[in-house]
Amino acid sequence: MSASVIQRPKTAGSDFSVLNRQIVEAGLLERRPAYYAVRACVVSALFAGAWVLFFLLGSSWWNIAVAGLLGLVFSQAALLAHDVAHRQVFRTKRPSEIAGRIVANVAVGMSYGWWMDKHTRHHNNPNHDELDPDVQPEVLIWATESAWGRRGVKGFVTRHQAGLFFPLLTLLSIDLRISSIKALRRPGMKRRGLEASLMALHLVAYVAALLLVLSPLQALVFFLVHHAVFGVYLGMTFAPNHKGMPHPDGNEDYLRKQVLTSRNVKGGRLTDVALGGLNYQIEHHLFPAMPTPNLPKAQPIVRAYCERAGVSYEETSLIMSYRQALRHLHAVGAPLRATRRERRVDVDSYTPASR
Repeated sequence: MSASVIQRPKTAGSDFSVLNRQIVEAGLLERRPAYYAVRACVVSALFAGAWVLFFLLGSSWWNIAVAGLLGLVFSQAALLAHDVAHRQVFRTKRPSEIAGRIVANVAVGMSYGWWMDKHTRHHNNPNHDELDPDVQPEVLIWATESAWGRRGVKGFVTRHQAGLFFPLLTLLSIDLRISSIKALRRPGMKRRGLEASLMALHLVAYVAALLLVLSPLQALVFFLVHHAVFGVYLGMTFAPNHKGMPHPDGNEDYLRKQVLTSRNVKGGRLTDVALGGLNYQIEHHLFPAMPTPNLPKAQPIVRAYCERAGVSYEETSLIMSYRQALRHLHAVGAPLRATRRERRVDVDSYTPASR
């Protein structure tokens, strides 16, 4: 029987409350301290080991390889901070904030508080054109209506944004830092003095390490490679999750709002590690506090429930998820490309006699 003709389950409560009860009874919201202890130790060892190797190599061009390694390690640290922010690691707010600021502000160099606020708004309204900050019109445009009227450099980027997507990701790490600094300048930011101090500590230590160990040219190349790899990896981790999926109108219930806007990525254990569990995006959005190792266990429960409820459950390969996102970006820029072609035709067809 196709999902389109399946009726909602005849059970008490909302669709999500029934599913939530199944997940709770399966024990999938229970904490996994041993898993996170091991994961934190591995990420910390890689982080420390990369910097030790950096100092051992000294003023050598081989350190550019270390820059690439640190880009990968920073991304894994950011994914760990993501889990901490969702209280997957600690139940209460205080230890979560302490761990989050250590990982995000000190180790990675971005504001934990700013990102936490931004990400919470995204979870509340995923893919909503006005309420989700991740699809707000900035460099890339995810809604056709936002593309109209863009001219100059912005118009060029929008017309060709599918082709520019991956090159632009090299700037994502820098953008996160700039956005963090802008947020910390706003009076309403909580604990902004502490956050600014921790970010300054990261910046001073990072710049000092590069300038004391490397030549100026080596330091510049190291910085560019490190942050380019970090940005591309982080962007490729988050891009498959919602990009190219439907944009809600705000009338959906919680279950449909989270499931219909999200996409899962198929793969094995390597995919789970590389994407930090975000390849189970549907389950993560339905149950943000669910520890990462429990997400694959929740998947068959959620998928079967969605099938019974007649809710479309999107799951595809990693490559196909990128294709869908790029296809969507290309389609959004189509009106601007068409308008530009029309203007070009008008100019080419103009002659003095046509006056």
